[in-house]
Amino acid sequence: MKPVKPSLIRFGAVVKRLMLLAGVSCLSSVALGSSQNIVAALETGSQRLAWQGASFPVENFQGYTSAFGYRRSPDGSYNREFHRGLDMAAPQGSYIRSWWAGKVIEISDNSACGTSVVVQSGDWMHIYCHMQGRIERDSGGRRYISDRAGGLQIWENQAIAAGARIGRVGMTGRTTGPHLHWGLKYTGQWVDPAMVLRAMYAEQGSQSVSSRPR
Repeated sequence: MKPVKPSLIRFGAVVKRLMLLAGVSCLSSVALGSSQNIVAALETGSQRLAWQGASFPVENFQGYTSAFGYRRSPDGSYNREFHRGLDMAAPQGSYIRSWWAGKVIEISDNSACGTSVVVQSGDWMHIYCHMQGRIERDSGGRRYISDRAGGLQIWENQAIAAGARIGRVGMTGRTTGPHLHWGLKYTGQWVDPAMVLRAMYAEQGSQSVSSRPR
């Protein structure tokens, strides 16, 4: 399968508009683990440079529907649970993009996360949940996510470019509507994705990055 070759657009302006419309700056910035390490990672010169190559993770974005942190359980009960990610609403079938270049280290379709992909990028791990498609195996036993309608095959151990399409928004797993659940870890600690989007915007305001395929 040929890799997607993304074109370049003014991502900083896009993220700024999304933040103004959806209120990223008001989302919870609670994080598990050592906040000092996370803040240090966001503020280093090398990390700021890297943000310039990062991609917004979903096309046809409609809004943020559930922030990182404690929330009421979406099953309608009064139980509170910790939500380890940021939910982004988009029409079913919208393409999901790899936030950063890396390697697919895990694929799954048998958990509350539904059909999902985990990508490792250095000290960062990014998780994409509730996608369309299912796990299949080739004749050699290698596992991959098959989304025939979307023209996608995502393999375990596959190298992924920033901005490459890696799935489509679906309703697999535990979900009440079509959306992307986007989770982030830094050195094994959960991180608020809204904090990362703010850091990205700060560095990409005058830069262009991958956001739309040709």
